Amino acid sequence: MELIKKYREATSRLILLDYDGTLVNYFSEPGAAVLPENLTRLLTDLLNTPNNEVYIITGRSSIGIDRVLNSLQINIIAEHGAVVRVNGLWKNKISDPCLWKGSIMPVLNRATLKCPGSFVEEKRFSLAWHYRNSDPATGQEISAELIESISRESQAADLKILNGNKVIEILKAEVGKGSAVNDLLEHKDFDFILSAGDDATDEEMFESLADNKNAFTIKVGNGETCARYKFADVFEVERLLQKLTG
Repeated sequence: MELIKKYREATSRLILLDYDGTLVNYFSEPGAAVLPENLTRLLTDLLNTPNNEVYIITGRSSIGIDRVLNSLQINIIAEHGAVVRVNGLWKNKISDPCLWKGSIMPVLNRATLKCPGSFVEEKRFSLAWHYRNSDPATGQEISAELIESISRESQAADLKILNGNKVIEILKAEVGKGSAVNDLLEHKDFDFILSAGDDATDEEMFESLADNKNAFTIKVGNGETCARYKFADVFEVERLLQKLTG
């Protein structure tokens, strides 16, 4: 496999791994998606390999991702790039007083009342409406209504709406995994880049790397993608990491 060959030949590597749906399967309760010991060992091996920079790149909040990583000391890009942990220290990458939350939150609360099993999550720089535990048809219907009802207001406040895997998230338009990756590439040259993710929110990351000849992008699961490769599930990702660390 060309990816394995390029990894072994490279002298400066960047590895970007989404969490939910990429390293671990989705759970009805997000806190249950704890990183298994076997993956903790694989990621530790990657971290200890010379010339590797490894990041978890996720939409989760800093608190949420910390809780499931089994105390793994790894760099993290959280909230789609709004906050970053490097060498154990968290840093905000944007400055936003989030005054817009006051007008968006009531709309999300109304959607929750109409969709049993759904809930609202407030992160530092975003609001997310989750409907994974709702009736699928109801969740799909209400999510479409929600996007339509907040689209005009989001444009006026320079926000964007992420239509993710059973979650609708609202955040500043400047924030995104693509922007976070571009920021990393501005500060250092890499002769090997691995980027893996499963969700629509990961497409920004894939798009930012589309013209990079050193990048190997992987879409996990079903759906259209601009990624270079497609993996069926999280187990294929685990097998790839085993090959890289073997």
